[in-house]
This record gives sequence, C-alpha cells and structure tokens, in this order.
Amino acid sequence: MTSAFGKVGVLYGGKSAEREVSLMSGAGVCEALRSRGVDAHLFDTGLRGIVELAQERFDRVFIALHGRYGEDGTLQGALELLGIPYTGSGTMASSLAMDKIMTKRVWLEACLPTPRYVVIAQDDEVPAAVAAIGLPLIMKAPHEGSTLGIVRVAEAEHALPAFREARQYDSVVLVEQFMTGRELTVALLGSGADAQALPVIEIVAPQGNYDYEHKYFSDDTRYLCPAPIESGLASRVADICLRAYRALGCEGWGRADVILDGEGGLWLLEINTSPGMTGHSLVPMAAKAIGMSYPDLCLRILEQARCKVGGEQARRT
Repeated sequence: MTSAFGKVGVLYGGKSAEREVSLMSGAGVCEALRSRGVDAHLFDTGLRGIVELAQERFDRVFIALHGRYGEDGTLQGALELLGIPYTGSGTMASSLAMDKIMTKRVWLEACLPTPRYVVIAQDDEVPAAVAAIGLPLIMKAPHEGSTLGIVRVAEAEHALPAFREARQYDSVVLVEQFMTGRELTVALLGSGADAQALPVIEIVAPQGNYDYEHKYFSDDTRYLCPAPIESGLASRVADICLRAYRALGCEGWGRADVILDGEGGLWLLEINTSPGMTGHSLVPMAAKAIGMSYPDLCLRILEQARCKVGGEQARRT
C-alpha cells in the first residue's frame, strides 16, 4: 500500500548546472507518485537547506536531482546523517559514478572496456594529450552531466579552445578517445545480483550530435526502443552494463551509456545514478517497453529507498 511510504519528499531543483532538467524531473515524479496515492511533497534543495529538510520529517525521499550537490554523494551523506531513507545509490557509488575519471579507473580495474584517456589541467598539456589520444577526441568536464562541458575535437587547432571550454566547468579535463559507432543506453533497476537491465535503447541524434538541446528539448532526436540489434548482442550490451553498474556499487536505479563500434566492440562511456525523468528521458522509455508505466516506475524506485551506511543492526542502535 502506498500509505506505507509515509510522508515522501521529492528532492529536486538543486544548485547544479542541470537545475532546469531537475525541476522537470522532480515535478513529473511528484505528480506520478501523487497519482498513486503517495503523500509526496516537492522540496527544492537549491532554495531550502538541510535544516529545513530535517524539519520536514520525511519518512523517505526520492532524489530527482542531477549533477553536483544531488547526484555526487554529498546529499546522500547528509541523508545518512539524518537517517532518512533515499532512492538510488549510496554515498560512495554516487561519488564514483559522478566522477568520470574515477569511473574509468574502477572499470579498467574490473577489466571492463572504456575508451583511452588522459587527464589534464593546463593549456600547455593539450598538445601532449592530443598526441597521446589521437584525433578525433572528446574533451569532458569530469563532474558534469547532461552533455554539459563536453566538446568534440576533430582537428588539432581546435583542441586548445575545446579544452578551455570544458575547463570552465571543472578543475581538470578528461581527454578521451572518440569512439565512432552506434550510441546505446541501458536503464538498470535494483541492486547486486537482483539488478536487472531494461531493453536497450539506441539514440539517433541529428548529425550524431546528442547535446543538451537534443537531449531534453528537441523532437529531432530519434530513440529506438528496443534497439534494432540481434538478441545475442542485446544480451551482451545488457550484461556489460550490469557489470559496470555492480563494479561501482550502484543500486536502486541508474542508466549506462555504451558505444557499439563497427566491429561489434562495446565501449562503456559513463553511468548516471540519478537519470532524467522528463518527457524526453530514457529510463521511463525503457520501462514503458516492458509494460511499466511512469507512475509504476516511480513507485518501483521509491520502494527501494533506504539508508545504506552501517546495515540494519547499526541503524537500530
């Protein structure tokens, strides 16, 4: 029964560069939960602080925040201290997944395929990075999402301006091998051995440019769900995404992005531990493909809300 959830806070908005998207995600989640009889309340963490969050006395919260101060482990740590069960991954997994550099290090340690990379912080490091990675390449701000701070470089003379653009978002820049191929994404639900992959989605953006505008506001991007790939390959994609999700210790829900190259190779790009829940978002699309409505998806995620630190015995003492 939805009344068993008690008073539910939907945390949205926030202070990151993805605030606009989070406002849309949170509004959608809150409306969906209310439609199923949940006592859900919006709480904008960009306008209200931790003291007010504690005063609300929420029984659990649904995190619909994207980016820094919501998806990066900072809020998760505060919720652990407050003893408020929350959706999604815990502090460590959230922090790792939000940091694209640390994500790649964990994946490489786990023998999972991800494009070659170097990390740079200064203008004078750009030529060596281009020589090491080769062209084309991608400059990424490692702590941003929603394609913010990401610039493709096809010619050497454009590398320095691209670095400076990405550098506006972060203290260092991830310089990554550009992988040519089909862009796939997989929504993931659950935790550990019980985690499941939803149908693979293929993203077909205009001129291959899946930027912020095409991700959230344009109707020009096409989403093929399930992706038109043979079943054996779909199983391989799902398996590698589940392995990547588990390697980082993710739980609750998330979404992994993969490139399928022309030779059938799979390359992990990143994982989102608090994916978008807007009208253009991919997790609801994948859920719909297996007959799960948007409100039922929100309930499924909310059901798994819990504190993650210390185990049940520690929380009882």
